[in-house]
Amino acid sequence: MTSLRKLGPSDLQVFPLALGGNVFGWTADEAQSFAVLDAYAAGGGNFVDTADGYSAWVPGNEGGESETVIGKWLAARGNRSDIVVATKVSTHPQYKGLAPANIKAAAEESLRRLGTDHIDLYYTHFDDETVPVEDIITALDQLVKEGKVREIAASNIGPERLQASLDFSEREGLARYVALQPHYNLVSRDTYEGELQDTAARAGLGVVPYFALASGFLTGKYRPGSSVESARAEGARQHLESERGQKVLAALDKVAKERDAEIATVALAWLASRPTVVAPIASARTVEQLPALLAVADLTLTEQELAELTEASA
Repeated sequence: MTSLRKLGPSDLQVFPLALGGNVFGWTADEAQSFAVLDAYAAGGGNFVDTADGYSAWVPGNEGGESETVIGKWLAARGNRSDIVVATKVSTHPQYKGLAPANIKAAAEESLRRLGTDHIDLYYTHFDDETVPVEDIITALDQLVKEGKVREIAASNIGPERLQASLDFSEREGLARYVALQPHYNLVSRDTYEGELQDTAARAGLGVVPYFALASGFLTGKYRPGSSVESARAEGARQHLESERGQKVLAALDKVAKERDAEIATVALAWLASRPTVVAPIASARTVEQLPALLAVADLTLTEQELAELTEASA
């Protein structure tokens, strides 16, 4: 049984791979989504990540589709207490931004769609600099006091606003961010490494990187001259054209071959080994894509392998 990891200073214990819910109600219909969620849970997974805005970008969708699918699955399986549910506020077309009244209204809608009385981990999805951090934290703290949210977290936030939020929570004795969700992977290190990482480390935050597989590029299925049918192919293909992307693929190929592991597993294992990282997020559209993701729980790379990958991605 894979041991769970403690999420920052919280009492949440999570599987070392968070299952991304962005595909539910988008490239995976309800039946496919249920199958993926079942397989993830069967593999020991307990950490499901979604957002109220998923998947409003799809023609005909209005946002909240992913939460609705997850809510139906939790109800059908009767396993709400076994799953750490993370969702986010600020991008739903009807609930944009982080004004206090919006946070309150959006949270109620997320609870309704998820069919639950509490959200385990509630993120501000994108920072809203028009709202003072004091107002954001106070609104989130109110949700915690009401028992609607267990822990709060931030995604897509700069180091200054993150630090200011933490300082205000400490000073006023209010709910404090326990986790951070940055864009971070082997081919995208610049956003997170540096001041943001230092801030997270000082505060003891649990880091849960998104785009952990760079829109699928780090699965190794994108190669020069290959064509892949995927809604995210364009995002992945840009890395093929960069020198960093090619060096990283070569290093991943080598380590994966030596360890008899999938390329995706190696890429996730590198990320999982980074300072502050608790659980990378990766999504699966089909059950067949899951084993390579779940295997990160059992793959520990050597110092030499980690160094090779880090150097290739520098």
